[in-house]
Amino acid sequence: MFTTILFPSAYGEINQIDEEFVREYEAVCENDALHPILFGFDDWVTENRLRLSEKPETDIRAVYRGWMMQPGQYRDFFERLSKRRIHLLTTPEMYERMHMFPLIYPQIQEDTAKILTFPLHTKIDVEQLKGTFRRFMVKDYVKSVKGTEFPAFFDETVSQEEFDRWMEVFYHYRANLLTGGICVKEYLSLKRYGGKTNEYRVFYFQNEILSVCRNSLQGNYTPEVPMELIRKWQGLDSVFYTIDYAELEDGTWKIIETGDGSVSGLSDGQDARSFFRKLYICGMEERAKEMQ
Repeated sequence: MFTTILFPSAYGEINQIDEEFVREYEAVCENDALHPILFGFDDWVTENRLRLSEKPETDIRAVYRGWMMQPGQYRDFFERLSKRRIHLLTTPEMYERMHMFPLIYPQIQEDTAKILTFPLHTKIDVEQLKGTFRRFMVKDYVKSVKGTEFPAFFDETVSQEEFDRWMEVFYHYRANLLTGGICVKEYLSLKRYGGKTNEYRVFYFQNEILSVCRNSLQGNYTPEVPMELIRKWQGLDSVFYTIDYAELEDGTWKIIETGDGSVSGLSDGQDARSFFRKLYICGMEERAKEMQ
């Protein structure tokens, strides 16, 4: 059973919460069953130095809620915390599997877009892509460069020369955040309501459905993701993860992303108090099962 939530601190202030996690931190502080500990995220990623707001005197189990890390950074983080008597529930293997979409893809491929993967910095044959997909988008194993001039998708009109130029732009934007390899995904046409897509983020914890929330600022009148589909994927091999579902133009639903629950953000407007209360309850239920 866990009682500790580990959060990133503000830059240079080990005893002050990062402003992006204030509402989660406050929710944990208001829960008598949970206790927050802060660590210096910037010290960790820039200097590989682990600073904690307090040092436990006994072994504790903890859930991390914070910024993304490269899988190798997370593994070091996990191991260094263990030496400080803080044992994260999410193992490095779990983190990597859910954080890097191509690794979980073989298990969920029947309900998600088709992908092709390539090593970083290798020339990708655009004719192969056009022969596989009608339209396609480009990411690394974790993120796209959404919000930049990089195209949302490519189609049969793109030439090899154009595609190579755009890949240079992609590498420029991802820079030292590049993770895994290149993931080319089938581009899905999503249903829109009032200009908003109909996406949901589902958190899973200990193989239980923790929360189901609208995740694209769509109105509360839009169709909900089918519970049958949500339940179908509640048994993946991780203690804490997310799946994002979206409605397509034809009214069907697909998985559009997966993530590790430690570094997946809450949806806008999601009740943080309810989230952490349910997180703790799910942990208690799992502990009770282990003791039977």
